Amino acid sequence: MITIKDIAEMANVSRSTVSRVLNDSGYVSEDARKRVESVVKETGYAPSEYAKSLRTKKTKVIGVILPTIQTETPSRIVTGLGRELSKHGYQILLANTDHDKEKELEYLDLLKVRQVDGIVLIATNADAKLMKKIKEINIPIVVIGQEAEDVIHVTYDDYRAVRELTRLFIQKGHEKIAFIGVDESDRAVGYYRKKGFLDEMAAQGLSVEKTWVQKAIFDIASGHEAMGEILKYANKPTATIAVTDRLAIGAMSYLKEQGLEIPTDMAIAGIGASEMSQYMEPPLTTVDYQNEKAGEEGAKQILASIESRPFQEKLVMDYRLIIRGSV
Repeated sequence: MITIKDIAEMANVSRSTVSRVLNDSGYVSEDARKRVESVVKETGYAPSEYAKSLRTKKTKVIGVILPTIQTETPSRIVTGLGRELSKHGYQILLANTDHDKEKELEYLDLLKVRQVDGIVLIATNADAKLMKKIKEINIPIVVIGQEAEDVIHVTYDDYRAVRELTRLFIQKGHEKIAFIGVDESDRAVGYYRKKGFLDEMAAQGLSVEKTWVQKAIFDIASGHEAMGEILKYANKPTATIAVTDRLAIGAMSYLKEQGLEIPTDMAIAGIGASEMSQYMEPPLTTVDYQNEKAGEEGAKQILASIESRPFQEKLVMDYRLIIRGSV
C-alpha cells in the first residue's frame, strides 16, 4: 500500500510538502506541487479519510435531521444540500425524527458524539427547549424552515405567500374561503400561513366562519377528513386553501367522492409544488418554495460557519405561485 512517505520519496520532497499538496493548505512551490501531483496520479494514491480527519480534526460529514422521509419537501432540501456539500468533499449523515420533538433533541446529541463537522436541522418547530439544546452543543448549525434567533436559518416567506394565494381566490370572485392548517407549534406552516390567510381576508373586509378553519396533520387522509368537517354545515365555502399539497389532495378526494366539481363547486389550492400536484385532475394550484435552492443555500452557510468565513444569519427564500385548473 502506497503511503505519504512513499509519495514523498518518489517526488523527492518532504512528507509535510505532500501533506500540504493533498490538503491544499500552506505554501508549496509550483515545481514541487507538480512533482507530487504527478506521483499521486501515477500511483493512484488516495489518502485515508480517517487518517485525514485525525490530521485536520474534521470528519467532512454534515449531520442532517429531517422530520420525515415520506414527503417531497425534506427530500428536495436534502438533494440541494447534498449537491452543494459534495462539491466541497462533504458527505451527509441523515437522521429521521418522524415528527417526534424528543428525537430532534436526541439526534442533536447523537450527531455531536459522531463528531460531525456541522448539523442542518430541517425544523418543524422552534420551541425554547430545542433552541436551548442547539446553543448548548457548540457545533455549527443551520436551521431550515423556521426562524431561529441567534442561529443561522433559512426560511420561506410563508406569510406573504398565503396572503397572495388568498388574494388570488378573492380576485376570482370567492368571498367564502376555507382553510386547512396544522398545529401552530409549527410557526412557519401552522402559524404564519394561517395568519397570512386571516389577515388578507380581514384586509378585504371578508369574514371567516369558525367551521371553515380546520386543523389537520401532515398527511392526505387528514386533508380528506378536514374537508368533510368543512362541508358539514349549511353555510358552505366556495374555495379552500390547504397549507400543504398533501392536505389539498386529500381534500380533493373527498370532494370527488361527494360528486362535487373542482373548481366549479369548490376551488382549491395547496402549497409545496409536489410532483403529484401537476397530475391531479384538475391539476392543483400550488406555491413553489424552491426547496432544492434552500438546501443549497443552507449548505453554503454551514460551510462558511465551519470555515470561519462570513455568513448570513437569516435568509428568506422567494416563492412563485403556480396557477392551474383547480382554481
